[in-house]
Amino acid sequence: MADPKGFLNHEREIAKTRPVEERVKDWNEVYQPGSLLPIISKQASRCMDCGIPFCHNGCPLGNLIPEWNDYAYREDWTEASERLHATNNFPEFTGRLCPAPCEAACVLGINQPPVTIKNVEVSIIDQAWDNGDVTPQPPERLSGKTVAVIGSGPAGLAAAQQLTRAGHTVAVYERADRIGGLLRYGIPEFKMEKRHINRRIEQMRAEGTKFRTEVEIGRDLDAKKLRKRYDAVVIAAGATTSRDLPVPGRELNGIHFAMEYLPLANKVQEGDLTVAPISAEGKHVVVIGGGDTGADCVGTAHRQGAASVTQLEIMGKPGDERNAHQPWPTFPMLYKVTSAHEEGGERIYSVSTTHFEGDEDGNVQWLHLTEVEFKDGRPEPKPGTERKIPAQLVTLAMGFTGTDRDNGLVEQFGLELDERGNIARDADFATNVPGVYVAGDAGRGQSLIVWAIAEGRSAARGVDHFLTGVSALPAPIKPTDRALAV
Repeated sequence: MADPKGFLNHEREIAKTRPVEERVKDWNEVYQPGSLLPIISKQASRCMDCGIPFCHNGCPLGNLIPEWNDYAYREDWTEASERLHATNNFPEFTGRLCPAPCEAACVLGINQPPVTIKNVEVSIIDQAWDNGDVTPQPPERLSGKTVAVIGSGPAGLAAAQQLTRAGHTVAVYERADRIGGLLRYGIPEFKMEKRHINRRIEQMRAEGTKFRTEVEIGRDLDAKKLRKRYDAVVIAAGATTSRDLPVPGRELNGIHFAMEYLPLANKVQEGDLTVAPISAEGKHVVVIGGGDTGADCVGTAHRQGAASVTQLEIMGKPGDERNAHQPWPTFPMLYKVTSAHEEGGERIYSVSTTHFEGDEDGNVQWLHLTEVEFKDGRPEPKPGTERKIPAQLVTLAMGFTGTDRDNGLVEQFGLELDERGNIARDADFATNVPGVYVAGDAGRGQSLIVWAIAEGRSAARGVDHFLTGVSALPAPIKPTDRALAV
């Protein structure tokens, strides 16, 4: 373990962010460079040798958290990196983007602030890159088998890297012009700079993984033809069908899905565009949806110079402490202030949009809403609470309903769906079509990045066993596993 008295001697301290007035003027990551390293050894020492590390249960990857906490405490970054990579292909992604269910399950968190596991993780991997400890791991021999991976988000990349290292020849197909999926175009630069993706892609190329961009399976290439080309296929296309808001006025100009809005801002940062075609500059912006995607829209609008930003959430405002219905070690629904919320704007809870109002040119100008209260699990309008707020740009960030059905991929493969509209799979992540597997949100539904990586690793084992009859690859989860929740 680390320091036996660490949790008694040191209080929780997290990474420092740059001043708001500074960071809203650029798109760099919000954290102060180098702010973690001076404090991270003491923070890692707070890991308390709890006997049964429930952080393992909180994390679907089964990360060896007490072990790499110990190495970080001793500042042995090489060994810490080895332990970190033993269960996670891309810790620099999860260390920046994961909401850290491991911290919610930390035993210290029963009566104290939990260990800063996420900060320790990102410190280890950043040091590993700086020290040259992250190198390509090409296979010793090739199997002669070929695998196509559809989608280059975290699930697809994890499956591809695992299968490449197992000796198979892997090609990743991505419909966008760059590799990364929602990591590339759904996550704003201020949350994760894309250089982190780029260097992982270069590592994977050096290991032997092939990448094919601007190829959408179902439209550009028939799924049946793809299946004939390869010995196995992994579908990791995500759950990219956005949930719509069918209320009067939805057809007005200026109302967009979050995934129509966010990618354009990222393309500006990639140098593809000078100005985003959908911009918040000078506009009253309303974000509908209180989750992380909504927060991404808020932070993006701030940087584009919005006149005002308002975020709406139909649920009530969460509390600051665990309630009795979400006991440790489950992941609690707490009031969360992201870096985007620190930068300004208004958050309104327990409200529902009734309709939009536009000008004579068909542009949205007002959003009409009403307060709601839940009865028998359904939101009911509260009479007399109707009002309107200015809205010249509206982004819909209410989640996703399933994988894309419009491109023909599901029908061309002949895939069966489960009762929730996700691609059905068995205990080995195999679909009803022999040799075709599914990983990530396409099979699980909308979920977290850490679950996507775990799915990619687990599906890779199923594919490897299908191709060779045996497999030494790890499978951290089953398709039926779910997060610790009540």
